[in-house]
Amino acid sequence: MTKLKGEKHALVIIDMLNDFIGEKAALRCENGEKIVPKIREAIDFCHNYGIQVVHVQEAHRKNDADFRVRPVHAIKGTWGSEFIEELQPEEDKGDYVVQKRRHSAFSYTDFDLFLREEKVDTVVLTGVWTNVCVRSTASDALYHGYNVIALSDSTASQDEDMHRGGLRDIGIFGEVMTTDEYMDAAKKKFSQNAQTV
Repeated sequence: MTKLKGEKHALVIIDMLNDFIGEKAALRCENGEKIVPKIREAIDFCHNYGIQVVHVQEAHRKNDADFRVRPVHAIKGTWGSEFIEELQPEEDKGDYVVQKRRHSAFSYTDFDLFLREEKVDTVVLTGVWTNVCVRSTASDALYHGYNVIALSDSTASQDEDMHRGGLRDIGIFGEVMTTDEYMDAAKKKFSQNAQTV
């Protein structure tokens, strides 16, 4: 069984928003729709085992510099920037939301401050796109001194080549595993934190 690094983890769900997921998405990641059930499973698991859940939300300004190279998407306050119905943040369970305007969840946000305040030392990355926002967040996590885990079947890109390329890059400095592999290892590591119902 995989032995997980770190003493306190955070599950990070990156950009599972209306403008990335679904037929009406402005910047649709078609493979992103396939990972929704696995991310939902991971969220429920983390809630049960006392693992912090963080939702990362692109929330651009109307004239954002990002739109010089990509189509307009996820404008703050619009439907496109909202989380998809299946993966809404659950603040009553301690979920935290980080809004960003750049690829990395660490760029010009309070993500690092929040993680340090919560004494998190390991980020477990899910969401879209593996080779862009997930990879950028993974790189910055390493630069900030965090352990990095990416869940291969809870991340996605526009096509498999992009997805595999992103995971290959992350695998140079972090761990890549399936959602089930992570949950099996985390169950053993964090069993004392599990909530009894």
